[in-house]
Amino acid sequence: MEYLLELENVYKKVKDFELKNISFKLEKGYIMGFIGPNGAGKSTTIKLIMNLIKNDKGEIKVFGMDYKDRENEIKERIGFVYDENYFYEDLSLVDMKNVIAPFYRKWDEDVFQKYMEIFNLTPKQKIKELSKGMKMKFSLAIALSHKADLIIMDEPTSGLDPIVRNELLDILYSIIQDEEKGILFSTHNTSDLDKIADYITFIDEGEIIFSKAKDDVIDEYKIVKGGKEVLNSNIRKDLIGIKEHNVGFEALTKKAESLRKELGDQIVIENPRLEDIMLYIVRGRKNA
Repeated sequence: MEYLLELENVYKKVKDFELKNISFKLEKGYIMGFIGPNGAGKSTTIKLIMNLIKNDKGEIKVFGMDYKDRENEIKERIGFVYDENYFYEDLSLVDMKNVIAPFYRKWDEDVFQKYMEIFNLTPKQKIKELSKGMKMKFSLAIALSHKADLIIMDEPTSGLDPIVRNELLDILYSIIQDEEKGILFSTHNTSDLDKIADYITFIDEGEIIFSKAKDDVIDEYKIVKGGKEVLNSNIRKDLIGIKEHNVGFEALTKKAESLRKELGDQIVIENPRLEDIMLYIVRGRKNA
């Protein structure tokens, strides 16, 4: 199987923080959500993938290649979209494009013009005049115009209104329909990933908690609610990140069926959102 991105036992120490032998893979044709709380290691991981910093141990391959001897070839095929743009604010979109395009051998002007039209971007408009959503679309237009096969997005919907966010998600979904491209979507806004992600990689305190299909994650974890009277030691061991209040509790569990058999109508079991899973697991790890 050909992977766009492979990390195998990657270790990196940065000051007091460690990435602890993390591993995950991204195939063609899929969107992978990369989630975790602040300081979990998402930004460090992205810097390693982009070869902005070097790993201490382990292996990173992009398009099956190693940065050691094929960095230019790899970076030609990566499109990077930050939560903030790093364009020259006083330049027009066309002038900024003219600065960037010569760096890419596979730049396709027709594709650029197509996406400028699709995204309703005006070539002569200055970058400083664009909204955050329009800047994000311009970044995407640049990435797609040099035929990037792997698009890495760092908090792309942060600060966008719901209408623009949904429009951007529709664009991302359409990008991967040819099944040749892949997207690594790092975000705190897990509701976006509920809509479009195929896979979820969850990192906390420098460790990968899981990296698997989103549907498998939702099937594996459930929210359980009930009264305090059922919270004995045997029940607690099957609960993750218990949140207790005056009359009862809420928690995450991987043992929904066994709890249902044991407690019956004393509990309520619900499907979680990705945000629920992340928050309960982080709470459980802190209280362990």
